[in-house]
Amino acid sequence: MSAETARHDAKTLRHQQPRFRGLEAGHRACQGCGEALAARLVTEAAGPDVMVANATGCLEVFTTPWPQSAWRLPWIHSVFGNAAAVAAGMEAALKQQGRRTRVLAFAGDGGTFDIGFQALSGMMERGHDVLFVCFDNEAYMNTGVQRSGSTPHAAMTNTSPPGTARMGKRHMKKDILAILAAHRIPYAATASVAYPSDLRKKVRRAMDTGGPVFLQVHSPCPLGWGHDSDLTVQVARLAVQTGLFPLVEMERGELIGTLPIREVRPVTDYLRLQQRFRHLFAGDFRAEKELEHLQAIADRNIERFELRGGGKERYDTEGADTVHRGGDRWA
Repeated sequence: MSAETARHDAKTLRHQQPRFRGLEAGHRACQGCGEALAARLVTEAAGPDVMVANATGCLEVFTTPWPQSAWRLPWIHSVFGNAAAVAAGMEAALKQQGRRTRVLAFAGDGGTFDIGFQALSGMMERGHDVLFVCFDNEAYMNTGVQRSGSTPHAAMTNTSPPGTARMGKRHMKKDILAILAAHRIPYAATASVAYPSDLRKKVRRAMDTGGPVFLQVHSPCPLGWGHDSDLTVQVARLAVQTGLFPLVEMERGELIGTLPIREVRPVTDYLRLQQRFRHLFAGDFRAEKELEHLQAIADRNIERFELRGGGKERYDTEGADTVHRGGDRWA
């Protein structure tokens, strides 16, 4: 068999194989929900032999309105703050039974950065064989768009409104990846719904890595961020292209990989699309200072992780997940 024939047969086989869907259509997420897309991509890449512990939050609510469920996996609902503890118990029970089924824990940024951090840190420190996925939509969306430890600086939420005292949230977005990498876990990474091939690769790498692993997936929320529902992927891509959400991988606390930015975009390209930052474009001199601050944060991320690309690269913000003539991808 020639190499060309083998490639053709492999491509045909891939098209004929049905893709596993851990999250089925028919759930009740908002139109354009980044978290729904992220959960589907993660479960597709993880495969069928997994069990999920899901913290209270948007994902839990819109996928399981009793008596219905959109999950095609064994799935357990935990409370807001203990998804990691429940997942640790599931992993210990499966290990005792001699089963190799992998455990995943799902939570939003509230159940990861804030309410759920104690249980998460404990799970990581004890070394449980669990993949913890944070679907990061940067606020407590399920309870009415309140600020969280993940909400970006200067963003407007119902509990960080702009006014005479401040221009949105005063505090910085918590660097959860660095905090968890400091636990010296085998693998930790950031991903984005705008780069599905990159996301799937990181899920598979995490699944192939023993011990506690962590994935932070940037997941825009049209309702909470105030952008059109058809702009979810564009907004997510701009977060990466500006440097505000760098895509990186870490092993045992050390940086091992990044997604280079081919053409760095100004942060204003990202911020203008979202109503949560509209007060920064009102002509107030304080707003100008905040825009400079946010640009400095992005510039620092690019410098810190050496994200600036060196031209056209096969694997950068323009090459990754780009569909080319004939339907082939760089992946």
